[in-house]
Amino acid sequence: MKAIEINNLTKDFKDVKALDNISLSVEEGEFLTLLGENGAGKSTLIKIICGILKKTEGEIKVLGLNADKDG
Repeated sequence: MKAIEINNLTKDFKDVKALDNISLSVEEGEFLTLLGENGAGKSTLIKIICGILKKTEGEIKVLGLNADKDG
């Protein structure tokens, strides 16, 4: 089972596209490291996965549950 599955995730803040069509998956038991410069979208991605921020578009599943449908 996939622990995290992200498909075509986008997040816009007014004139700034913080995340642009991100897709990734993490299997149970795998580790994920997010590396990048300041402003690359790492914190934005984590906040969206945790439900702190709303996404502009795309799909996120955590342990098979879709936050939009199952949350």
